[in-house]
Amino acid sequence: MKAIWNNQIIAESDDIVNVEGNAYFPVEAINKEFLKESDTETVCHWKGLASYYSLKVDGAVNQDAAWYYSEPRPLADGIKGRVAFWKGVEVVKD
Repeated sequence: MKAIWNNQIIAESDDIVNVEGNAYFPVEAINKEFLKESDTETVCHWKGLASYYSLKVDGAVNQDAAWYYSEPRPLADGIKGRVAFWKGVEVVKD
């Protein structure tokens, strides 16, 4: 699968974990040059504390378009070390 935004491949991997309709890519599959740290955090009642990245591609910024769980709760342990996308990021099969 690929995560694409602003005509750039942000992530690409066959090792995807799907949770609640979201594709979680391994952190190793992310093109980190497009990630920008964000101070945003949210809490999911069963996954835990989510942290966010903004995407920056060719001068355009997509604020908080990617999220991850550094220390997911036990029920969500399968998404540790993975990143998911939203806010206009297209996730497609190869």
